[in-house]
Amino acid sequence: VQLQASGGGLVQPGGSLRLSCAASGFTFSSYGMGWFRQPPGKEREFVAGTSRSGGSTNYADSVKGRCTVSRDNAKNTVYLQMDSLKPEDTAVYYCARSFGVMWAARPSGYDYWGQGTQVTVSS
Repeated sequence: VQLQASGGGLVQPGGSLRLSCAASGFTFSSYGMGWFRQPPGKEREFVAGTSRSGGSTNYADSVKGRCTVSRDNAKNTVYLQMDSLKPEDTAVYYCARSFGVMWAARPSGYDYWGQGTQVTVSS
């Protein structure tokens, strides 16, 4: 199982980024997927999750209305579109595979993790 996150970078407040997570080594369409982030000096926190079909999604309150999680099962890729970015969104962002078909709100609900991609929001 491999998860390769990409798309991070430096962006000004109010800007947008689209993160991607390319999956391989398993049947992608059988698993829920999640995005987490770890701000400097803080614990890893849930950002967004999607069910295996993409029909069910969930977001942390801190990003609700500003982020959209989606997936393309034909391309084995899950995305996180982030808009209206704030300095407090600065973190390393990770994608992860859920143990089951749905997303989970806690890191303990995931068995494989990508390597992370840095998002920095600063003027």
